[in-house]
Amino acid sequence: MTGPLQPTSYALPLVEVCITQLDLACVAETGAAFDGLLALRPQRVVVDLAGCRYIDAAAIGLLLDVHRRLTRMDGVLVVRNPNHRIQRILHHARLDQVLPIVTGASPAPRGGPAPQDESRPAEPTLIAFGRARVEPSGSSRP
Repeated sequence: MTGPLQPTSYALPLVEVCITQLDLACVAETGAAFDGLLALRPQRVVVDLAGCRYIDAAAIGLLLDVHRRLTRMDGVLVVRNPNHRIQRILHHARLDQVLPIVTGASPAPRGGPAPQDESRPAEPTLIAFGRARVEPSGSSRP
């Protein structure tokens, strides 16, 4: 009998998610969007919080859940560009000890899996989360 199925390859090497609101009011819808995203088996998910002004305990729980699920798939969750207020919240919740938090434009976290082909950087798949709105960038709509 074999153990649980482990992905042999990643469907997407990098997905960048831009979140403008992450609190109890939208955590269920954002969580559902993350469910769909994780079904694509990304190697690395970068959550950009540059446009987000506040997060709460529900948001921290969601980030921890996404981190845990990605870790089981040998993936990495990175939080990027939190404002000073959110950085303080993440620090007090000790999330900065659990997942990489980076500032600036670089999606490369401390540690974590490197892109498969170092000679060609991975093209990110961009997904924007606004209050219950999920919109993949560059996708063609019918």
